[in-house]
Amino acid sequence: MTIRVVIADDHRVVRDGLCYLLDQEPDVEVVGEAGDGRQTVSVVAATRPDVLLLDLYMPELDGHAVLDELRGAPGRPTVVVLTSATDDENLVRAVHAGATSYLLKTAPAEHVIAAVRDAAAGTASLSPELLTRLTHALRRLPPPDPLEPLSPREREVLHLIARGQSNRQIARDLAIGEQTVKTHVRSILTKLGLQDRVQAAIFALRHQAES
Repeated sequence: MTIRVVIADDHRVVRDGLCYLLDQEPDVEVVGEAGDGRQTVSVVAATRPDVLLLDLYMPELDGHAVLDELRGAPGRPTVVVLTSATDDENLVRAVHAGATSYLLKTAPAEHVIAAVRDAAAGTASLSPELLTRLTHALRRLPPPDPLEPLSPREREVLHLIARGQSNRQIARDLAIGEQTVKTHVRSILTKLGLQDRVQAAIFALRHQAES
């Protein structure tokens, strides 16, 4: 099986070097190049590669914006970030946005090739140093908000459910239709993976849902 790769970097010399490197591998084919973020999204859509080698510092859209654009896209490639960004913030943001691997441009050629193959196989690849830094950085982050999936209105509805209000009472308090309340309740249960209103009330009280 041939691994189809797109290279995204705003420096032509870097793209040329990566093309030369990957073209030496019998199981790798470079099917596209891009010099800015907007072009990257277009080239990926046109070529449907297996792997995207992505720099973070690019014009038009930076690498993080590219990751956001590709999130949920059909045939989304696995992404190997290859960048000069050494700080923890870029590392955490890229991994959180779905990058499979994160390499610095100082990485040896064999590490780049191995990361491409690992990404195509669905395997994450981080150097021991970066893995340690990522672990420490994630430990410093605040815990995720369990109510993040909910819209502000859904949070209001959940808060009133926790107070034991019926759909009719919620509709009156929020000045919305009762059918709209039912729609919000269904959405809340789906987003939070809950079965019924009782579970929703318990969830809200446990996490101190606020209006």
